[in-house]
Amino acid sequence: MDDGWFGARNDDHAGLGDWVVNPKKFPQGLKGLIDHVNGLGMDFGLWVEPEMVNADSDLYRQHPDWVMNFPGRPRSELRNQMVLNLARNDVKEHLFTVLDKLAGENHIRYFKWDMNRTFSEPGWPEAAPADQRKLWVEYVRNLYEIIDRLRARHPQLEIESCSGGGGRIDLGILQRVEEVWTSDNTEAFDRLRIQEGFTQAYAPKIMSAWVTDVPNMNGRSTPLAFRFLVAMQGALGIGANLNHWTEQDSEMAVKMIAVYKRIRTTVQTGSLYRLLSPRNDVAANQYVSSDGRQAVLFAFRHSQQYNTAAPVIGLRGLDERAVYRVESIDGKLVDAPPQLSGAYLMKAGLNLNLRGDFDATAVILQRVE
Repeated sequence: MDDGWFGARNDDHAGLGDWVVNPKKFPQGLKGLIDHVNGLGMDFGLWVEPEMVNADSDLYRQHPDWVMNFPGRPRSELRNQMVLNLARNDVKEHLFTVLDKLAGENHIRYFKWDMNRTFSEPGWPEAAPADQRKLWVEYVRNLYEIIDRLRARHPQLEIESCSGGGGRIDLGILQRVEEVWTSDNTEAFDRLRIQEGFTQAYAPKIMSAWVTDVPNMNGRSTPLAFRFLVAMQGALGIGANLNHWTEQDSEMAVKMIAVYKRIRTTVQTGSLYRLLSPRNDVAANQYVSSDGRQAVLFAFRHSQQYNTAAPVIGLRGLDERAVYRVESIDGKLVDAPPQLSGAYLMKAGLNLNLRGDFDATAVILQRVE
């Protein structure tokens, strides 16, 4: 459940900081919705942004001193919100209490922990002048403490660090969360470059990658299969309005999710080989499982000129002496027998029929024992 479930939250001007269920929207609380979701065989997750507050909120009216501020200066708002001074222990305890209550009273398995603005007026007037500079360090220590205490009390709880599109992915937070929101830009073609950069530093396992609606960020519309295959290179999620999907869209989603479940461990915890950069017309990435038994090739074509064929793609990281069963997920593998040696795959490569604009495919390789 995303933003809007709490307080007087009907738009982004009010309610932030009041982490209680909106009684008009959920007169019976969250339990009915959670039970329905669980009945479908799924876990329930909740969006929160605990470090922020709207001026139009019960929390701010009761505790205006809890936000970062310098006396006599305006309290700047970005996205109509201010930053709570988490360096204060009373703020820390309040936030832990409300999150602990949410997780304890509801069957919540996942918090999407957002943090949507930069700091401004980072003052702490209640602290002695010599101690006010400690705000930065104490803020982070208290943030980590809240998460650590939540994880200790609710060991099944998963947390995603969202933070305005990839804004908080430091090593300290990565010790405490399962995944991070890579970017607010979920447009599939842009994501090829974004994910290329992200995985230079971080593992695909923590890279949240969603299939979303089109037209997207640039007014661009890409095929659903292209969007799925881009997102399947990280921690796959779906953030689309399923009411707008056709029957064929739903059938494709079922197929793609089933494929992803087969290759998920290889993608998330295997070795990544960058075969062709998305700076080219054709991009390709290959993932090899830690035991070497499975490999997955993803290939994407941006556009085609002059009826040219896509380049032959040579694989990497395979055992030259091993034999691999070769499976195309969509029939776009050209003139390949069902089994090939690792030496052939790496030296001769695979020929893929990628045509037109925004075409994509995947090939699964399974070592024959």
